[in-house]
Amino acid sequence: MTRTYFHVDMDAFFVSVEELYDPSLKGKPVVVGGRPDQRGVVAAASYAARKYGVHSALPLREAARLCPHAIFLEGHPERYRESSAAVRRVFLQFSPIVEMASIDEGYLDMTGTERLHGPSLKAADLLHQTMKRETRLNCSVGIATARVVAKVASDQAKPNGILHVLPGLEAAFLAPLDVRRLPGIGKVTEDRLRQSGVRTIGDLAALNESALGRKIGEGLAALIDKARGHDAGGWYDQEVGANDDPKSISHEHTFNRDERDASALESMLARLSEMVCRRLREHQLHARKVQLKLRYSDFTTYTRAHTLERPTQLDAEVLEIVRALFRANWEKGRAVRLIGVQTNALEAASSQMDLLASTQETRLKQAMNAVDSLRDRFGESAVSLASGMSARFRERTHENPAALPGKEPKTKREPEK
Repeated sequence: MTRTYFHVDMDAFFVSVEELYDPSLKGKPVVVGGRPDQRGVVAAASYAARKYGVHSALPLREAARLCPHAIFLEGHPERYRESSAAVRRVFLQFSPIVEMASIDEGYLDMTGTERLHGPSLKAADLLHQTMKRETRLNCSVGIATARVVAKVASDQAKPNGILHVLPGLEAAFLAPLDVRRLPGIGKVTEDRLRQSGVRTIGDLAALNESALGRKIGEGLAALIDKARGHDAGGWYDQEVGANDDPKSISHEHTFNRDERDASALESMLARLSEMVCRRLREHQLHARKVQLKLRYSDFTTYTRAHTLERPTQLDAEVLEIVRALFRANWEKGRAVRLIGVQTNALEAASSQMDLLASTQETRLKQAMNAVDSLRDRFGESAVSLASGMSARFRERTHENPAALPGKEPKTKREPEK
């Protein structure tokens, strides 16, 4: 059976949500992400601001230079999460198979829904109308037989449009587009491809893996498959909604000013470790791999990882590892712009883990569960590691939310209606 996928992307999502609370912002150049004098990047820009070259991921200070008369907002993450949940509820009216790819976009497997909603274009138009009526937000819809093609199509349909790539025309649709438009190609890969003469997605589709040798790195075969209009590599190897558990859990922080003080940097590592481990426990997962991320003031970025013999979800154990990685790899006195903690190779808790746990580890887990209960009741700052108490910061709009709709910890999920 030929599959039919929708990729639905909310238009200027953060800005659009802000406009719901303050209609006077409509039609004006608005930038969400922080103040113009802050570190950090643009999370979203209104279409009026985009005319001046402002776009997501642009440094806030550069956005202020390009559009000094723009209205800069730090944003309201809780509002965005509430609106994202409302968006997902609309998705579920059209398909039971939904996966949120981020806070403002999702995939729907629409295969076999024609009897309910009609042909794809009619269903997409109905989704548009329902989204506007129930959330007061606009969206763009890409339709294709492969999710990767649907995602590119929704981007081409912006703003507030619908684009259907007919079966058999996937490669032809992708071919003339810039290679950077293909999901999975970042700045580094783009530069390497361009050095090899690859400028369009069609150029990439025409190659084979051996033609580029080892210049691109791992995942080249999957990129070539994507360029030919097929779902391939990583997340695209699984069905929509096949696994609601996160593949990794991370938190990072960009300092408003470059930080050179070792104690301040280690205090932030403690706070980030707490945040990561709390989410591990919420999802009932253990991490076997812990990774440190360091970005210096010149944007040079390093990641260093350590694999554990036994997985963990305890704050103190994760902190011990990232602190050791930091001390071994930080160039003493060198200014740090961003620091982060990530856990990978996640495993569900098992009875075997419980049997192998020492008495001390069991007590620590019980203590951390009690700490989490206190945080649920009195807020995140109610209890903290002593070493992390000085590292308090406001959640940034552009940071990944703690739980996407539909991907919340199982114990906190609302029953599907």
